[in-house]
Amino acid sequence: MTHDTPALPLIHGGAQTPRAALPQLPPLALYIHIPWCVRKCPYCDFNSHTASNVLPEEEYVDALLADLDQDLYAVYGRELSSIFFGGGTPSLFSAAALGRLLEGVEQRIRFARDIEITLEANPGTFEQDKFVAYRKLGINRLSIGIQSFQPEKLKALGRIHSGDEAVRAAGMARQAGFDNFNLDLMHGLPDQSLDDALDDLRQAIALKPTHLSWYQLTLEPNTVFWNQPPELPEDDTLWDIQEAGQTLLAEHGYTQYEVSAYAQPGRAARHNLNYWSFGDFIGIGAGAHGKLSHPDGRIVRTWKTRAPKDYLNPAKDFQAGAKELSNEELPFEFLMNALRLTDGVEARLYAERTGLELASLDDARREAEQSGLMQVEPSRLAATDRGQLFLNDLLQKFLS
Repeated sequence: MTHDTPALPLIHGGAQTPRAALPQLPPLALYIHIPWCVRKCPYCDFNSHTASNVLPEEEYVDALLADLDQDLYAVYGRELSSIFFGGGTPSLFSAAALGRLLEGVEQRIRFARDIEITLEANPGTFEQDKFVAYRKLGINRLSIGIQSFQPEKLKALGRIHSGDEAVRAAGMARQAGFDNFNLDLMHGLPDQSLDDALDDLRQAIALKPTHLSWYQLTLEPNTVFWNQPPELPEDDTLWDIQEAGQTLLAEHGYTQYEVSAYAQPGRAARHNLNYWSFGDFIGIGAGAHGKLSHPDGRIVRTWKTRAPKDYLNPAKDFQAGAKELSNEELPFEFLMNALRLTDGVEARLYAERTGLELASLDDARREAEQSGLMQVEPSRLAATDRGQLFLNDLLQKFLS
């Protein structure tokens, strides 16, 4: 597959005041988007598409590697700390296809010795031999999309698996050699009670995942649920679910380290921690986004062609756009990620990863502290418990 090197204009964020070159580049990750699913869920606003009977595995792997080739100039000499296969349902792809892809990536960019490689998987696509083969490729972490164990809730969410299949998937993951896996679980589902939500959570905990992503269902634009909203629990019930669920998770050794992420000690998702601490990531695949820092201080966000048929079309560019972040945008961009972490980040990271003086945040930071939204802690940038609840209000203070 041959795509011409893109000559797309770089969108600049306005007139730039010179800022310091970055003292060191942040860790580098790779996100690989595989956009096909067995069926599109009514709540999903990700770039996912119902798969045909035969997936274009070979062509798509060729395109992913060619896409990566066009980003290599910006990461020469760096190494990958993590890789994340997202979607869609990446576990629809064969181990042979993912193996060829990983081999091609490693030929182009050095892997860190302890690289974390995560694959998203749907319980409805689990086959023991397939996941044994995935583990042999070096994929060492799974993220399994459970959402619920209850038949009526799974039906309402348009999921293709049953609760029993979800339980079996966790068992197969462990038997295949995955000692590090996440379960994705939703709460605030249509007609869900407090007891329903806690039953789901107890079943997930009983499977002993190392990590749980436990988050509230939200209605997103351009989804079936947005256009045909289901009956969701009232705010008081949602609050009770959140409080009781967090207590239950803590009792079982799962520490909340991000708005919707809970992990056993030492098992936080390194790939996601890199996002939230304003690290760098290459994004390849249909609709993938990336963010790369340059030694001269420029920080550029990129996004790729969204429709799979266009992404696979040699006449079209992989890259749909790129934008250099301005000095005025950087405070919000940095803090939008960092303040999602319950402990925030070390304050020194702000200057290291933006090239801006930490003192430039002083006025907004003082106002946030006085409002009870941000912790008064000079060496860290962290939201209070109240700030986590009202994160949008907190972030508004850092908009130029």
